[in-house]
Amino acid sequence: MRAFFVSREFCVLRQGLMLALLLVWALSARAEQLRELSDFAGVRDNALVGYGLVVGLDGSGDQTTQAPFTSQSLTNMLSQLGITVPQGTNLQLRNVAAVMVTAKLPAFARQGQELDIVVSSVGNAQSLRGGTLLMTPLKGADGQTYAMAQGNLLVSGVGAQAGGSSVQINQQANGRIPGGALVERQVPLELGRQGGMLELLLRDTDFGTAQRAVTAINMEFGRPVASALNGRVIQLQGPLNDNARVGFMARVENVEINPREAAAKVVINSRTGSVVMNSRVTLRHAAVAHGSLSIIIDTDFQVSQPNAFSQGGQTAVVPNTNIGIQQQEAYLREVEGADLSEVVDALNALGASPQDLMSILQALKAAGSLRAELEII
Repeated sequence: MRAFFVSREFCVLRQGLMLALLLVWALSARAEQLRELSDFAGVRDNALVGYGLVVGLDGSGDQTTQAPFTSQSLTNMLSQLGITVPQGTNLQLRNVAAVMVTAKLPAFARQGQELDIVVSSVGNAQSLRGGTLLMTPLKGADGQTYAMAQGNLLVSGVGAQAGGSSVQINQQANGRIPGGALVERQVPLELGRQGGMLELLLRDTDFGTAQRAVTAINMEFGRPVASALNGRVIQLQGPLNDNARVGFMARVENVEINPREAAAKVVINSRTGSVVMNSRVTLRHAAVAHGSLSIIIDTDFQVSQPNAFSQGGQTAVVPNTNIGIQQQEAYLREVEGADLSEVVDALNALGASPQDLMSILQALKAAGSLRAELEII
């Protein structure tokens, strides 16, 4: 008998350990690293933009009569190269296109670093395929030049036309130049210079997630190094040494937390008819009647001819229009759902189209049955 009780206690202990391991596994499966949820203040990209010219096009450039700025830009560039164009000359150039050049300057970029650029036509050029971008300064929001762009364009689009017919795949009025810009000026960024203080910015404002992040960071370092300023900003006391600060920031980014689940929300895209909802959406008891009204207009053209011996009669086409109205029968249906799968089943049972589903969700929200925030984009 004693052996029986020992084995039973062992089985109970083993089951408890298995449940604990499953719980730990479930919590770790939902855990996310802080680098996926936040960014350090100041560590970000900077937008660059510039205006330039693309040359070498095979007759697919701007029509200067409709895009006069192209010829003006070319005249100014030629004058800087020592070539004088007589005033009043009408430049009919189909191999040149005016373009806008955009790029992103990453954080900690240094002089000589290469950047990928995007080149887009601003005139009426038909295609930039085979073109070469001339040296174009890229400026930041402060008006300073941070990079210089130049190179041969890579255009993914293609098109052909003949006999009045044309076909085109993708866009031909823009292209990319991998590594087409060189950094000339770096953005000053000093992290932790004020007593080693750093700021960690959560991408979504949530006080619960901020508190969990503070607790996890302090447990990682074994001392209070983090404190929440609000639902988005977490202040960190980092080391003064640059090398130690990099290691400190790396440890902070690798800290894993379980972010608080987002509030219940239903997002409706009125342009595409898309309806998206998260797992927190629930439905309380409600009755819904859904029906549709369709109007059908059918026009039949008939030919009316005069009699054989009539004078002045003419053959005429007479339209005969028939209008019909059809209304689909609708019944009250009870809807309720405590989780996402039940909500989906309840809404699918209505047999509504995505456009009708938008109206139903708005009505359920007004009636207090839809327990979620309704956002229309």
